[in-house]
Amino acid sequence: MSVPYETAAYEPAESPESPEEHLARLLGRALNSFELPDDVIRRLDCALAHDSSLHSAYHSAGLHRETYRHTWLLADGSAVTLWELVHNPTPGAAPEHEVYVDEEELQTATARLGLSPDTPEFELPALMRLWAIPEPRHVFASDDSADHARRLLRRAENPDRPDAETAALLATATAHEITQAFGRPGRAGRAGLSYALYEHAFLLPDDREISLWEVEHTATPDGRHMCEVYMSEDAARDAMERRAARQG
Repeated sequence: MSVPYETAAYEPAESPESPEEHLARLLGRALNSFELPDDVIRRLDCALAHDSSLHSAYHSAGLHRETYRHTWLLADGSAVTLWELVHNPTPGAAPEHEVYVDEEELQTATARLGLSPDTPEFELPALMRLWAIPEPRHVFASDDSADHARRLLRRAENPDRPDAETAALLATATAHEITQAFGRPGRAGRAGLSYALYEHAFLLPDDREISLWEVEHTATPDGRHMCEVYMSEDAARDAMERRAARQG
């Protein structure tokens, strides 16, 4: 039997930043955001998901420069990328932010900073390199985590949702974290459908970590929101693809 979707399960403290909120924050801190083309901003109004990553970095003698790539997945399956340049004009000064629509504009802006042309594209202090930085660990919060797991599993409507053994294990969870997973889900997001993928990571008393992957979508006969929960990201993405294919 289907369980009604529990919108109250997502409390503000737990919810990841929405694509609209992320865009607003980026534009709010960029000194040149008014220069962005209006058509780019209009396209981002229909974003379904977003992702940000460090593209390059340079730190030397109190000066720093980082560039970030911000990408939004749109409802038609396409993606839009904005490039952010963060730098301090003088040693110890507060960072300034600029945003650009393509990498060529970003490189032109970076050249204005006067850094040596021989500066490696990826230079971090203490002999660190981006490829050597480990994957970030989860930042867990202790906030009724066992109850969160119970509510998550209760609203899952897919028949192959995690079993009772997993539910019993998660009943002992001491902390959890929710993050939105990004990645172009193939056909998902087309035909006016809404898809979102979330990782619910749980910390157990023995310091083990276990994650459940939630697919939230509107690929239902009446267009209502439906929740499915899987034990792996691959299984969740496969489910998104199958539903999108049936609807496409």
